[in-house]
Amino acid sequence: MGNIRTRIAGRAVRTVAAAALIASVASCGVISERDNPGPGGQPTSTASAATPPASSAAAAPTPTPTPTPTPGAGPACKAARCTSVLVSGDMLVHAQLWDQAREDALAGGIKGLDFAPLLEGQRRYIQKSDLAICHQETPVGVPQGPFSAYPSFNVPPQIIAASKAVGYRACTTASNHTIDQGTEGLVRTLDALDASGLEHTGSYRTQAESQEILIMQTDAAKIAVIEAAYGLNGQTPEADWQVDMLDASAMIAKAKKARKLGADIVLGAMHAGDEYASAPNAQQQDVAHALVDSGQFTMIYGHHTHSVLPVEKYKGTWIVYGLGNGVTELSPTYVVNNEGLLVRAQFSQDAAGKWTASDLGWAPSVIVNAPYRWCSVASDAPQGVCASPAADAATRQRTKTVVESMGAAGAGAHELLITKER
Repeated sequence: MGNIRTRIAGRAVRTVAAAALIASVASCGVISERDNPGPGGQPTSTASAATPPASSAAAAPTPTPTPTPTPGAGPACKAARCTSVLVSGDMLVHAQLWDQAREDALAGGIKGLDFAPLLEGQRRYIQKSDLAICHQETPVGVPQGPFSAYPSFNVPPQIIAASKAVGYRACTTASNHTIDQGTEGLVRTLDALDASGLEHTGSYRTQAESQEILIMQTDAAKIAVIEAAYGLNGQTPEADWQVDMLDASAMIAKAKKARKLGADIVLGAMHAGDEYASAPNAQQQDVAHALVDSGQFTMIYGHHTHSVLPVEKYKGTWIVYGLGNGVTELSPTYVVNNEGLLVRAQFSQDAAGKWTASDLGWAPSVIVNAPYRWCSVASDAPQGVCASPAADAATRQRTKTVVESMGAAGAGAHELLITKER
């Protein structure tokens, strides 16, 4: 079913086909809750069946339809229907990165800035998933600038086009920097995402948009994303609905709405934690556990700390507490700032129609410079050596130690080795 976007506003669903690289969309109708597709994309109806007269013979039971096999991308699918989702950490663009993008554009004969070489290493992992979601940490400016970095970000919008170009289909947008440039910056960022054909959730231009749920279709399933941030660096938005704030009850309410309107898989994303930490804080654990306890979420993941955090399997549900950075400048002070994770979860549908995560793989990464590039340090890193064999091994071991510190390996999480996949 490809690039299908489903956004829910109030009690109606509007489905639109998203163009590959532009914001223009074509309306494909409104689906009411009673007509909404059920688990696995199978249509359901709340209409009552006609009751036959008492004298009529009992109708033969309708056989349960056999699901169409949909193995999806990623590892071998052990169930009839599988789908996979890849998530990554903060897209945190500093001046060093837009200077690099300027050099890469010049080398490629492109006018302006080109962030595609910076992100290119992620493409092979994204191609091994059915849906890839990034996190746009900061507001963007206009293409020609001026740009600014910490503490009040206003970064080149070309990073968004590059994210789309390497295969991302959506980005979350709620962070402590979302309103660094006020409402104007928030709106400009969402407009840039629309212009590049990227779905988004977490921050909103209107109150009506804030009531919508982002649900995306893969060949096998409808996947909802619900994201929220712990704070806004002490800033106050013009309206409280502009940015989703971290609140378990509000996220659970959205998840219930998503389920009611047909979502098979619900992902909860938290922008929270203590910067440069190696363990989740109490807020992260409390909210993540509350989301799982609600029974509405299929997986929880997070970003913000600029460091890799542990993976936990809590009551049968994966919680990936921190993905580190998707891209960033190199920090001479905090080595963990230069590292990140790509996590890919494969979800499988059982005979009763329930979707659960049947496989979870993680790929460790590092940012290198001269030139600046995202680089995988997985054991089978497709591009070869990043910094040096010794440095790459040290990053991989440091990441593994943190990721597995809450029992992830024993619960089945593993290093993602894409060269061994079909």
